[in-house]
Amino acid sequence: MSTTNPTSSKTNHIGLVKSDYSGAKSTLCPGCGHDSVTNHIINAFFKSGIPPHKVAKLSGIGCSSKTPTYFISRAHGFNSVHGRMAPVATGVSLVNPELTCIGVSGDGDTASIGIGGFVHLLRRNVPMVYLVENNGVYGLTKGQFSATADKGTKHKSGERNPFQTIDLCSMAIDVGCTFVARSFSGDAKQLVPLLEAAIHHRGTAFIDIISPCISFANHEGSTRSYEAVREHIKALQELGFVQPLSEIKVDYEEGSVQVVEMPDGSMITLRKLESQSHDITDSINAIRLIQEARNTGEILTGLFYLREDIPDLTKTLRLAKDKPLYSLREVDLRPSKDQFNEIIKDFR
Repeated sequence: MSTTNPTSSKTNHIGLVKSDYSGAKSTLCPGCGHDSVTNHIINAFFKSGIPPHKVAKLSGIGCSSKTPTYFISRAHGFNSVHGRMAPVATGVSLVNPELTCIGVSGDGDTASIGIGGFVHLLRRNVPMVYLVENNGVYGLTKGQFSATADKGTKHKSGERNPFQTIDLCSMAIDVGCTFVARSFSGDAKQLVPLLEAAIHHRGTAFIDIISPCISFANHEGSTRSYEAVREHIKALQELGFVQPLSEIKVDYEEGSVQVVEMPDGSMITLRKLESQSHDITDSINAIRLIQEARNTGEILTGLFYLREDIPDLTKTLRLAKDKPLYSLREVDLRPSKDQFNEIIKDFR
């Protein structure tokens, strides 16, 4: 596959440089996987050419929820209370669908206190990018096991987790999320194209990012340490992403690459690995692959599931196309006398 990009390597198609998408200096522990995710987000938004003021950043509470401070400083931002990022993000997306919403949460913020809001955001197909920086521990409160910690994983103190893990990707597919993927914070080659595709997706794009905690989950016996991830990670496919402004040239042998065209003209290219053959529109097989990998101790990464034919929440609710909700005045919302009389007839 080759592409021709009309912009220079230093600026994107709206004339901005990569530093225009940066934020404040990180205060996370040196070596934290979350900082790698921040860099990948900056790269993805830079390549996508989304104006910073057209971005809304949402977060909850936890180490992961500090991440939005470190990218796109000129974007809108809201840091919600613990576990409430999903309902806040839903409100932002509905009130102003012109914004590109990205939410960064953690395994505690999403899979424990926030799991109810998370599930309903997915089933409603709220148009946004939803990232979980997943390390299996509560890093902000000294490393207790979270709901995504693998059963049997060893704590720094020697304690082992006795509870079954919540697999967020399996859950997301089951409740109807239209874009479901998993990646590793240290894998820029895979994660940046996934983020680019998520930004262009019309609906909820969920990515579970394994992001090791350098302070509380990087020891022998932890299934989320850097060494454990590197030893057990297995990619489902090789990924590429072609921006809609690029000249699209895809060259491949029949059956070896799956090309998915997005509504805006951008394209995801999925090169099947020799040992894998997965249809990303098959939800049942996606869940089976995830569960089989978990049962063998593998961490399966890649794009598991994608649907482009399901309307997002704004279309489902038939919200006004001409004006976003935030711009409507009282006179726009008040029915005329004739309209009011028509409504009253239905009650007679």
